[in-house]
Amino acid sequence: MATKRILVSDPISEKGVEAMASNPGLQVDVNTGLSPEELISIIGDYDGLVIRSQTKVTREVLEAATNLKVIGRAGVGVDNVDREAATDHGVIVMNTPTGNTISTAELAFTLMLSAARNIGPAHQGVLAGDFPAARKAFKGIEINEKTLAVLGMGRIGSEFAKRAQAFGMNVVAYDPFLTQARADQLKVKLAATPDEALTGADFVTLHVPLTDDTKHIINAERLALMNQGAIVVNCARGGLIDEPALRAAIDSGHIAGCGLDVYEDEPPASDHILFDLPKHVAFTPHLGASTNEAQENVGIQVAEQLRDFLTTGEIRNAINMPSLDAAALAEVGGYLSLGKSLGKFLAKLGPVNPDALRVSYHGPVAEKDYALITRTVLNGYLEAARPDGQVNIVNAPAVAKEMGLELIESTINAQTEFSELIVAELKKDGKRFRVAGTIIGQSPRLVEIDHLYVDTNIQGKFLIVRNDDRPGIVGLVGTKLAENDLNIANLSLARNKSEGNALSIIELDSTPGADLIEALNAAPGVISAVAVEI
Repeated sequence: MATKRILVSDPISEKGVEAMASNPGLQVDVNTGLSPEELISIIGDYDGLVIRSQTKVTREVLEAATNLKVIGRAGVGVDNVDREAATDHGVIVMNTPTGNTISTAELAFTLMLSAARNIGPAHQGVLAGDFPAARKAFKGIEINEKTLAVLGMGRIGSEFAKRAQAFGMNVVAYDPFLTQARADQLKVKLAATPDEALTGADFVTLHVPLTDDTKHIINAERLALMNQGAIVVNCARGGLIDEPALRAAIDSGHIAGCGLDVYEDEPPASDHILFDLPKHVAFTPHLGASTNEAQENVGIQVAEQLRDFLTTGEIRNAINMPSLDAAALAEVGGYLSLGKSLGKFLAKLGPVNPDALRVSYHGPVAEKDYALITRTVLNGYLEAARPDGQVNIVNAPAVAKEMGLELIESTINAQTEFSELIVAELKKDGKRFRVAGTIIGQSPRLVEIDHLYVDTNIQGKFLIVRNDDRPGIVGLVGTKLAENDLNIANLSLARNKSEGNALSIIELDSTPGADLIEALNAAPGVISAVAVEI
């Protein structure tokens, strides 16, 4: 197996580098501080790229990265990666969401306490020799029995909430993915909307990603919902807070202050709109992940993720496709091969330029995480339908969207001939064409072509013949094969008595030539003859 190359373009833990370099199938080059032009000039040689926040992975970089398969971000935010371009080029983007969970939660909590108790301004007062004046000027705010609104109850938000509860705070949480059961487990009050969470809050901490929906999630209207003298904390992403609106709310006396580690523009200007506030403020320079432990953790974690993906196919913490850990990979591995072959059969036998592709699941496979299987069916179809295109499981949905091909997933509740079944179906102009497969033992099998039951291997060289259901056709096909010195490895027949036609799927030792296919299609009684190699 060819050695795969990984470029580490931002500094990470030495243990992380060693985790990759110790694998004999990987070559790791550490080359930090590259200019955009230098990165573009060498990135085409690499299968994997490890970054932190310094390296900017632009569309231009990705266009030059002809061999790149995966980008690993040592940290949570991936604002420095053009994710759309990465997906278009079939490159998986991974981050490390757990490596700095504790460090970020602890910093956010520290900022809340610092702003509440004026730690920063009081510290400066002591250093300036104004001890009595500082003691008098910087009266603080207690957090005990105060209401805390947490926007975003993922790992970091949940850790913050635990610490707040230990300090006697009442926690209200908003997160669109937080269930009532999970809220009860965390002992927090679940709010249905950000407005509900913020109404009557004395403190708010933000732990959501920056998206079109969350940009300026804290604005003038929502600041007004908070209690008089409230404090806002942000260790998530710059841009979540409308900073001029926050300044106006502080100047009016409605909001007491803020604790910020991130800013809408970074680095912030020295005359930033909030920096001259005299009290109840705490500012840090994006230190959420800046602890020895967090730096070590994210470096090791991202290295292990890239190593495992490039050597075993395991996908963890991907942000542009479903993740697939080792256990899940072992569970669905056989289905991936089956799914890709079903997609290729559809491309060879089904209608051109269909409107939709539906993938349906029956039996035990329907209880698994089948999102990646669906992508594999789509990938197989697109690879065969567009052999000149650069398609893989990462960019297949984007390619389908460009084509106007709708992708649908469903489960089958009705009884079938098989205990487990994957059905792939194309739809065009109200008509449908389908193939189905299952796994028997450890072997993937093709068991249906357009509602006609067959039983054959799903990988190999095939001749598929549709013909009138009358005597002599199978003999005619056999004679033509013999004349072309083609040996039959397996034969499966199916009949559609109601429509008076039949189907033969013939597995061959070698691929039939174009002349034979043309002769068969011209033969009396043959409706169609197609060569398929999977």
